[in-house]
Amino acid sequence: MNKFLIIVAGGKGKRMNSEVPKQFHVVAGRPLLMHTIECFAGYRDKINIILVLPKPFIDFWKSLSKRYNFTVQHTLVEGGESRFHSVKNGLAHVKKDSLVIIHDGVRPLPSNTTLHNVFSRAEKTGNAVPAVKVSESMRQSSGEGNHPVNRKEYRLIQTPQAFHSGIIMKAYEQEFSDSFTDDATVVESLGITINLVEGNYENIKITRPVDLKFAEAYLKQVTF
Repeated sequence: MNKFLIIVAGGKGKRMNSEVPKQFHVVAGRPLLMHTIECFAGYRDKINIILVLPKPFIDFWKSLSKRYNFTVQHTLVEGGESRFHSVKNGLAHVKKDSLVIIHDGVRPLPSNTTLHNVFSRAEKTGNAVPAVKVSESMRQSSGEGNHPVNRKEYRLIQTPQAFHSGIIMKAYEQEFSDSFTDDATVVESLGITINLVEGNYENIKITRPVDLKFAEAYLKQVTF
């Protein structure tokens, strides 16, 4: 089955207190987004890579690619007003009867085991989403106070999330809803059950400066 990877990199870097979006921050010698792409480019299966970027940063990315001699083949697509619309723009470049993998541009650390878990399960069942168990105590907070909850009943959801093209394309024909927090929730709104597979704890979403420090330390000692 053909594989199409949509990497969504539309962050504005607000939590980083930086004018440069976090996906372009240099980590372990190269922009973060290059590390993310190479996780998939180095995987054993051939993957067609689609990179969705905000329009103002497309030329900036091209200049970075030249500066760092980044030669991984990919298709550039202009992003939309939200993540939902950016994914929809990326789907316009996907062929039918394919496996579609959608990933956050600022998650540079999915392991090969996670990729295998996601791809193999999605090919068999139509979709797969990586998740990890919660390792800390949790409390639910509301205007009336807070109370503990059973962490065994919860999972932290990651990307890449994979879907048969027919499923994900149909899901993204819907109008946008605030309830869509990731691709799984878009698909689930059609009444489709989401299949969870084991992710890896290192596969964090780079959001704050401390996350960059973790990624830098990890990337310096790991080769994908």
